[in-house]
Amino acid sequence: MASILPARRLPYSLGGRQRRVQTSEVSVSVERIYTRKRPGGPQTSHERVQIVAGAGIEGDRHFDQHDEPGQNVTFVEAEAIEALLAEYDAPRDLSTTGRNIVTRGVRLNELVGREFLVGSVRFHGVDLCEPCMLLGKALASPALPADAVVKRLVHRAGLRADALSSGELVVGAKFETA
Repeated sequence: MASILPARRLPYSLGGRQRRVQTSEVSVSVERIYTRKRPGGPQTSHERVQIVAGAGIEGDRHFDQHDEPGQNVTFVEAEAIEALLAEYDAPRDLSTTGRNIVTRGVRLNELVGREFLVGSVRFHGVDLCEPCMLLGKALASPALPADAVVKRLVHRAGLRADALSSGELVVGAKFETA
């Protein structure tokens, strides 16, 4: 397995403008972990969660659901959301994305169709987790309406993945690809 190495400065193009998110020390890792027990309910932050192969995160609303591929776990890049929120002086609450795993320094789009490890847990990147109106409403502000949020986050709203192995996933876990 090889480490996923990011650029030192991470560019994000949002709506035609390119922003660079400067990080003092880029880590290629899990920054936050969230679950939601029921649709529309509050996100719960965790330092560690149990991943079950083929089922996802124990305690999450999508655990052991198989309505569509990649439903097990969702990932989102902190930098993409932070760039959008900073541009509009919106509160920086990454739990509002509704995604399970918030990453730092990882280009999630590059993991579509690939297997990767996060800590000791193996995943398969199934598809991009494109933004929906729920995400748009969650990140909307007076300066940025929900439909504009959705438009601005196309191809930047995360990754849908299937859990291929079971294990504990912790904040700070590093990413590796095959």
